Amino acid sequence: MSDPKKPKAIGHTAHTHDAAAAGLPGRLLRPIKITMLGAGSAFTPRLMNDVLRIPGDQGGTIALVDIDRERLATMTKLVTRLTQQLGKTNWKVIGSADRRSVLPGSHYIVNCIEVSGTACVRFDNDIPAKYGIDQCIGDTIGPGGLFKSMRTIPVFLQVLKDAEELCPDAIVLNYTNPMAMMCLAAGRTSSMQLVGLCHSVQGTSQLLADRAGVPIGEMEWECAGINHLAWFTKLEHQGRDLYPLLKRKAAADLARAFKEGRPKNPKRINRHQWEAEEWHKDIVRKDMMLHFGAFITESSGHLSEYLPYYRKRKDLIQRYSREGYDGGTSFYADNWPTWRKLADKQRGLMLAGKEPMEWERSWEYASWIIEAREKDSPFRIHGNVMNNVNGAGQLISNLPADGCVEVACMVDRNGINPTRYGTLPAQMAALCDSNMRMFDLGAQACIEKSVEKAIYALMLDPLTSAVCSPAEIKQMTLEMFKAEKKFLPGYK
Repeated sequence: MSDPKKPKAIGHTAHTHDAAAAGLPGRLLRPIKITMLGAGSAFTPRLMNDVLRIPGDQGGTIALVDIDRERLATMTKLVTRLTQQLGKTNWKVIGSADRRSVLPGSHYIVNCIEVSGTACVRFDNDIPAKYGIDQCIGDTIGPGGLFKSMRTIPVFLQVLKDAEELCPDAIVLNYTNPMAMMCLAAGRTSSMQLVGLCHSVQGTSQLLADRAGVPIGEMEWECAGINHLAWFTKLEHQGRDLYPLLKRKAAADLARAFKEGRPKNPKRINRHQWEAEEWHKDIVRKDMMLHFGAFITESSGHLSEYLPYYRKRKDLIQRYSREGYDGGTSFYADNWPTWRKLADKQRGLMLAGKEPMEWERSWEYASWIIEAREKDSPFRIHGNVMNNVNGAGQLISNLPADGCVEVACMVDRNGINPTRYGTLPAQMAALCDSNMRMFDLGAQACIEKSVEKAIYALMLDPLTSAVCSPAEIKQMTLEMFKAEKKFLPGYK
């Protein structure tokens, strides 16, 4: 439990179990309306639970939108049940398959859409695999990430056009991957105030505090870069640099992991994770810290796809990858359809009263943004925003001005206020820049529906270009277009 004599921390340290019930200073002055797009998403129950647990709320409306009417009906019943369970009778829950009918009056739009559902997961993974491209997640970068972008971004841009017409003052909170390309395309084409939200910074800051053996609320840190490739450039406790300790531990872990090799019979903890000793975890992130100087925000599985080093040969995959989110081959493609079925089953059990709906308020940023803005109580998040905000200069000076970056932002009555980081160390900026060039062409491909620019984007993709020749990349991209043709209308 927290010490009641200590002043309440805000910002990232407020994402603790103790802070969750207390909330931020101030009071909410109005009922609010939140429109949740892609309501069938796994994010929905927890995000809406977080909103309903904001202390002192004045109620309002939760509008759930999904084109899958069966999943929409289930989620509408579930969120309604949640309001009843929490005694939130001042909240109204509505469901609709027509977003335009519920967008008017929205103060916040939470985007969790999944275009084409699971129909293209195997194409996104298996066709690149034929060309030697080994993906773990494949939903944010690489061939899988690009094609998910090309299916999703055109729909998202139509959503934003509707919002500009029907609720122009709303803040858009995007949770859908590919985060960087989604936010980049939106930033170049829409006037809506938008921020992309991930949980990598919150999770990794806690992980690093645990590894260093210091309380998260006492650790001072700075983090900046791009989504899934942001760097903790400062890690201190009471003026002491924590990196020497973390690097010694990482070096010892890697030495043991490389000596003993991958676990022969790993045991699954749950449907996402495998049991493993600490020295077996985060091989790629630990290796990158030792070679590039700082720890990176995203899991080793995601991260390895942003780099040209770890997935281009079988021996490297064997050495540096582990199971699940730590780099397992085809992890997402092999499991995502099953996860969806299990999630649907779980929701049915919740509605039947056979499984509890009891969650603490989480560290996902959505509810904290809403609370901070409505109470005008400054709160620090890390969000994905355009690097050159309203022509005021670059937030990260040595990254492209017209790109999307992940930096600290302060939230208050004025909404999302990105802060200026300055200059990233050169080697870190260079890796971010290489990804941003791919995102730039990928976003252009989505906005213009250009096959040619999609090919160029993958020619610049770090993992793809480390494995394939330009001719092979072109051939693979065209093969993926052919396989996913019905999900990519208008591309030429």
